[in-house]
Amino acid sequence: MSLLALILVLTGSVAHAGWNLLLKRSDNKEVFVWSLLVAGSLLLAPLGAVLLWLNPITTPGYWLILATIVVHVYYFVLLGRGYAQGDLSLVYPIARGIGPMLVPVLAVLTLGEHIALPAVAGIVSIIFGIYVVSWWGRFREIFTAPLSFFRDGGIRYALLTGLTITVYTLVDKRGVQHVQPILYMYLLTLGVAVGLAPYILRNYGWAPVLREWRAHAWPIVVAGLLVFAAYGLALTAFSLSRVSYVAPAREVSIVVGVLAGVLILKEPFGRGRLLGSALIVVGLVLIALSP
Repeated sequence: MSLLALILVLTGSVAHAGWNLLLKRSDNKEVFVWSLLVAGSLLLAPLGAVLLWLNPITTPGYWLILATIVVHVYYFVLLGRGYAQGDLSLVYPIARGIGPMLVPVLAVLTLGEHIALPAVAGIVSIIFGIYVVSWWGRFREIFTAPLSFFRDGGIRYALLTGLTITVYTLVDKRGVQHVQPILYMYLLTLGVAVGLAPYILRNYGWAPVLREWRAHAWPIVVAGLLVFAAYGLALTAFSLSRVSYVAPAREVSIVVGVLAGVLILKEPFGRGRLLGSALIVVGLVLIALSP
């Protein structure tokens, strides 16, 4: 992975953990998610208009944008429900952990990518670290009574969120080959804001939306900008490097997310989360050093 791609990934990972922390601290998770997307769409509309003027989109680009919007609508709904039922330091690692496990394999099969041996070791280290962070102290329960483990609503929604991440990562690798990455991110943000509107207004109405804005106006605005920055940087990295490297490397955000959960939200921390975080960092280094 190139140095520039690595810097983009690391910066985006911090931004990603940041907006997830703000989401976890909100009152109504689904309303907050929609509000931050609306805020980002409105604030960045001039940038989107200029980029669209300078970078006309061809037909394949529009289809890929539509596809990622549909998948992201499910992603944001599932993520909001996961945080409504589970800790940040549990839901975040599981949701982010599915992608690094599946994306490299699917990238080899569908995108024709090749993975160097050090990167394979790094991907394995990241995946193992993610599951140590998520499941430390519960391995016996997982193997002896797996169905009871999945009765946890936060875990169920985290797993489903992870599957949507896998799908949109592969779609977006194709997307940025046809659409300028920052423009792609803006149209994605706008499209998901529009796509989620009927769901939010039908299920909640305007009153909860206004309450969320009154209580969390600045966090909504900041989160909206962080969402754009986080994935915009990742999309740019996709255009510079292999998705099978970028997708696992982004999961250094798990370390930031776990630390935020522990230090800011006062969630429990132990040897498992420390060990898992270390394995994730080791894996990131191996990927960064791979050709």
